[in-house]
Amino acid sequence: MSVEHEEPRWPASLALIACVSLYAVLPSRLAVGPHWIVPIIVALPIIPLSTRKHRHPNDSPWVRRATIATIAMISLANVISVGLLVHLLLVAHVQQGRNLIYSAVSVWLTNVIVFGLWFWEFDRGGPHLRAGSDPRLPDIQFPQMENPTLAPKDWHPRFLDYLYTSFANGTSFAPADAMPLTPLAKVLFASESLVSFVTIAVVAARAVNILH
Repeated sequence: MSVEHEEPRWPASLALIACVSLYAVLPSRLAVGPHWIVPIIVALPIIPLSTRKHRHPNDSPWVRRATIATIAMISLANVISVGLLVHLLLVAHVQQGRNLIYSAVSVWLTNVIVFGLWFWEFDRGGPHLRAGSDPRLPDIQFPQMENPTLAPKDWHPRFLDYLYTSFANGTSFAPADAMPLTPLAKVLFASESLVSFVTIAVVAARAVNILH
């Protein structure tokens, strides 16, 4: 296995830190339990996970399990925050539109980052398998895979490719350049679009109306 096919760990670690930071700036009424619980629980696994420079096929199973558990925790907390935002709009009749916009932006950015992590962790069995000599069939098809002349011979998707795919899907509510091929990928794409739609179309739009 050549070094250029190894999956560096640091982009995912930075993404996890960004998610924790975005969650930490949310108002307490949009947090799950005490405001510090989720950031602490999520931050704890980041240190041991970040000590590994790359993801390898021979990684211990706990590495992937800890990563998936961390991403799942952030995803659940973010979905709850979306639900609390909608609840505040429909029940509490909040009049602070500017604060709602800031909160909606934070939730939407977290949604984009966390699904970028999901795509990165599950496509073709995960980064540890993609780094090997016999990766699985792709769950997500990138343009460079369909037309190899658009990329170097040994091209393969990196974390930034998955993050951009998540950004495009979260913005357009539909796949853009990369296409989901498997049921798992389609569920992930649809889930991100749903959360993004609720955040933008319901929360952000309502907040703008309050400002007017």
